[in-house]
Amino acid sequence: MVQQDADKHSKAATRIEELRALLHRANRAYYVDAAPFMSDGEFDVLLTELSTLEQSHPELHDPHSPTMRVGGEASSGFETAPHRVPMSSIGNTYSLAEFETWYARALQLLGVSELTLFGDPKFETWYARALQLLGVSELTLFGDPKIDGVALSLRYEQGVLVQALTRGDGEKGDVVTANVRAIRAIPLRLDGTTRAIPAVLEVRGEVYMPTSVFNSINVEREREGDELFQNARNATSGTLKSKDPKVVADRRLAFSAHGRGECEGLTVASHAEFLRALRELGIPVSPLGSTFASQHEAALAIEKFAHARGGLEFGVDGMVVRVDSFALQEILGSTAKSPRWAIAYKYPAEQAKTILLDVVWQVGKGGTITPRATMQPVRVAGSTIQHATLHNIEEIQRRDLRIGDTVLVEKAGEVIPQVIAVVLEARTGREIPIEAPTHCPACQSEVEKDGPKIYCTNAACSAQFREKVKWFVGRDQMDVDGLGGEIIDRLIDAGLIASFADVFLFDAMRIARALTAARAAEGAEKRGEDAQERIDKAFAKLEKDGPGAQALGIIAAAEASKSRGLGRVLAGLGIRHIGASAAKTLARRFKDANELMRATEADLEALDDFGEVTASSVSHWLHSSAAQTIFAELANAGVDLTSKDTSAPAMLNSFFSGKTVVITGTLEKISRSALTEQLEGLGAKVAGSVSKKTHIVIAGTEAGSKLDKAIELGVEVWDEARLQQALAASG
Repeated sequence: MVQQDADKHSKAATRIEELRALLHRANRAYYVDAAPFMSDGEFDVLLTELSTLEQSHPELHDPHSPTMRVGGEASSGFETAPHRVPMSSIGNTYSLAEFETWYARALQLLGVSELTLFGDPKFETWYARALQLLGVSELTLFGDPKIDGVALSLRYEQGVLVQALTRGDGEKGDVVTANVRAIRAIPLRLDGTTRAIPAVLEVRGEVYMPTSVFNSINVEREREGDELFQNARNATSGTLKSKDPKVVADRRLAFSAHGRGECEGLTVASHAEFLRALRELGIPVSPLGSTFASQHEAALAIEKFAHARGGLEFGVDGMVVRVDSFALQEILGSTAKSPRWAIAYKYPAEQAKTILLDVVWQVGKGGTITPRATMQPVRVAGSTIQHATLHNIEEIQRRDLRIGDTVLVEKAGEVIPQVIAVVLEARTGREIPIEAPTHCPACQSEVEKDGPKIYCTNAACSAQFREKVKWFVGRDQMDVDGLGGEIIDRLIDAGLIASFADVFLFDAMRIARALTAARAAEGAEKRGEDAQERIDKAFAKLEKDGPGAQALGIIAAAEASKSRGLGRVLAGLGIRHIGASAAKTLARRFKDANELMRATEADLEALDDFGEVTASSVSHWLHSSAAQTIFAELANAGVDLTSKDTSAPAMLNSFFSGKTVVITGTLEKISRSALTEQLEGLGAKVAGSVSKKTHIVIAGTEAGSKLDKAIELGVEVWDEARLQQALAASG
């Protein structure tokens, strides 16, 4: 009997090892070699057999088994961790218009009067400058598609995947290791068959959702009555941040490596060699990458790929071209923002024509009323567009937009829908002019106009509160993970959020019931079923199963956010003129909310980046009964209202040291939050309003009253090109 048991155990152990090896090979064949040798159905059958055997023989557990990709506990949140080597962004080039000023400056730096150009001058000038710096006549370049996915860093130690981080801010990212382990395309253990496994290998790449997978998921979501994903990139991002690794496994995400972080024990001299090494180790890389013997070859490849990218199984918005040699990359170095040895050639945004059906005026967290276009749905850059912002009434009048117009739309940066122009030749004469509202569309209070902007002056406006709560729980404010805009809407509609403090007083089952009821009602409406009957069935299941991971995760995230401190609370309350920078200034000056509420207008005006208007507005709010109530309710809910930010901004020996800077308008190459952090790191004080104390105003497109104020006060105004020049010099 003992011998029989031993024989059974031996056979099971052998079969388990056979299945693990076979399934690992199947994953590599599918994701790395693009040569699958078994169907998905066969894979699933073998995976089930392996799982059954492992459950019967727990003593043979292996954390790197293929079955471990879909197991594990649901995550309650994501910690952050630093990147050993920063994940810097690559500079973009895609238009001649932005190039004109920069090009003249580049020629002066190169000391030449003219260049022979192929394609986009910015790409050519970058290449020529690289040659000038290196003192050589030609460079070997490497180019590969710029996949529209989510940037990820994988860390392997002794060949085992130990950590996966999102890009985050480039210095630190979210730890998503548990979810990444569920992605079949990413090996849990490197393949040392043909190449020695390095001691440490950090691989940078893109996680993405293949188009066919995205389409099939949306078909299923529509069948279940769930809201459809708008595009594959957003679906990828949401999947990667799911609380349940099983969801990640089911979504069949793919991965393509394109860069390196920290490496020990991997000897390669070029990017092309590095990618070959990754492929040998079992890590997917793009089969579309190529080396180019000259800049002319690279330019021709960029032009050719523009026509081929539409037929790929994933979204691509450009091509990344880099110097192939690692030694030459080291010589070229980096600016404060991006490497000098690489550039991303971005293709023009895809455009389409549609009909402007209506303009809906929406109320923001600060009372700003902005127009939103509703259009006939149209497919652009991989997703269906039906809505777009129209900025303000002056922009509408400048473009002479009318209801019923045929308009040209595109996705700026392949992400944000925009109305580009009116197709005037399509007008029939029946189009209707667009008028600005005279009363708030939510509360019917009279509006106030300030330049091109329109405001609702009612502080108790329900629409303002809804948007303020969404802002309050956001990542850069209180960072309550799991409370997205749609969830907030459902909880407010269910009566669970009537104040900021309510965010910290949730009951898990009440959250679950509210979300379940909303989803069930929407599903019933789409299917033509009885809503109450569907809700009752969903509630019965909820009572049996408990509130679930989503509701419990929100409770845990809200509890964790209580300790963020006064600065984050102030940044989140939607106080007019108080953004992240001004909130930091207040938190450095006042030790807690009680001391802040005792501050006089003169105390506030004495602060470095507070002018008369800001000081008066903030003082009025601090001494209002509404502010007193908000702070009292937050304190009673256990929120820490003491200052956590008592340090002064960094003071470095740079051009920006000690200067007060205001950012206004939309910047093309960098987000406001990223620019604010970069400027503060260089010793600047980034203020939210313009005053006589302001040294520089950085004005992007659609700059409004802050730009007007700067001109009125004689403050120096920079465009984005001047900003980038100064940042490069400071870096």
